[in-house]
Amino acid sequence: MTAEQSVYNDFIHKRADALYGQIIIDKSHFIQNDVKRGLRNADGTGVMAGVTNIGSTQGYYLRDGEKTAMEGELYYRGINVADIVDGFLKDERPGFEETAYLLILGKLPNKPELETFRLMLEDFRELPKGFTENMILPAPSVNIMNKMSRSILALYSYDDEPEWDERHLEREMTKALRLLASCPIIVAHAYAAKRHYFDGEGLYLHRSQPGYSMAENFLHSVRRDNCFTEEEARLLDLCMVLHAEHGGGNNSAFACRVLTSSGTDIYSSISAAMGSLKGPRHGGANEKVIEMFSYIKKDVGDWKDEDEVSSYLDKILKGEAASGDGLIYGMGHAVYTISDPRAIMLKDLARSLAVKKDMLGEFELLETVEKLAPYALGRAKGRRKAEICANVDMYSGLVYEMLGIPQELYTPLFAVARMAGWCAHRLEEAWGGGKIIRPAYKAIALDEGYVPLADR
Repeated sequence: MTAEQSVYNDFIHKRADALYGQIIIDKSHFIQNDVKRGLRNADGTGVMAGVTNIGSTQGYYLRDGEKTAMEGELYYRGINVADIVDGFLKDERPGFEETAYLLILGKLPNKPELETFRLMLEDFRELPKGFTENMILPAPSVNIMNKMSRSILALYSYDDEPEWDERHLEREMTKALRLLASCPIIVAHAYAAKRHYFDGEGLYLHRSQPGYSMAENFLHSVRRDNCFTEEEARLLDLCMVLHAEHGGGNNSAFACRVLTSSGTDIYSSISAAMGSLKGPRHGGANEKVIEMFSYIKKDVGDWKDEDEVSSYLDKILKGEAASGDGLIYGMGHAVYTISDPRAIMLKDLARSLAVKKDMLGEFELLETVEKLAPYALGRAKGRRKAEICANVDMYSGLVYEMLGIPQELYTPLFAVARMAGWCAHRLEEAWGGGKIIRPAYKAIALDEGYVPLADR
């Protein structure tokens, strides 16, 4: 370390100590000023900041002003996702393209429309000429989400008309579909660069395959041998459908809408959504589930002993086990109370794959955690049982593990799917919002007055 670096480090260290007392705001200020912290009401529900035609989550209803729990339901454009899933599974066909059409273009397609849409996405998959060589390979990142966000911003430079223009809805729709189609290729190439430059492996760049669904192409592009089974592709396709949208109030969709409301371009708005999803409190939670799960598998001697598992969950909540942060990941949701419909649908198909992958023990251990966690959380709060359910992250991480998808691709895969929802919210906010989103913050700093530099 140079003398200058030592001086700089000491300077930052001293200022950090002083700043800490200012950035930690006493909770009493939120109560005194009736501030809805985190845009949440006192009961934990989200503050209504807008209306949307795109997605709807239902996990409770109000009776006499009190929240009453109900089985969770998820709707895309007014259609229950369970019905959408049931429809394409019965037909034994992929469902993500149909779901993306519904979300972005506003209706369920008929057969000719779906085929045209599928062919359009095939044409839009290819990145601009030289993009991988100039934008991805020269600046690889150990974090694929970081590289995806930067790559999407870089696409602005390859667009002849990148800025938003309210007169050209068709042009903005085309941009959205190009982002949807090319995002998996960006992931695959960013991952290939990461493996080559940071993991010391060979550089393999696979081209997308005509006739493949988006789920099939993803498996083809990230696996060195390009091989996958029909059941694996079907399960990944289901994951993508369930992750495609979750209402305008989730953090990443809201981030997209906030930037869109300023009148900025689609690349900036989608990149912001991706930065939000990267966080462990949002899309990164599936990785945290797998991390927690690895501790449980290692530290719990008998996975079938519910008393031992329960005792370990108590230790997690006390910060004495797992990562030490005191959280049971994969449990709880801002809206869902009794059940998360995505977790239920994913769990049903995950069990059959677990049997074939000889991972039934791991699957059943997650089921045990799901069963016992509400009681552990209840004990921590001094009551019998917490009203909490498993969320989609509880099982999506295990599904990805069974599919042989590397852990660093879990959240990027979430982003590939959620691109459909983000683009739908982008279009709705750009043409239906009208005002820049600007919440208020209450200033609580005391008036200390200005002190001349010589007197400080």
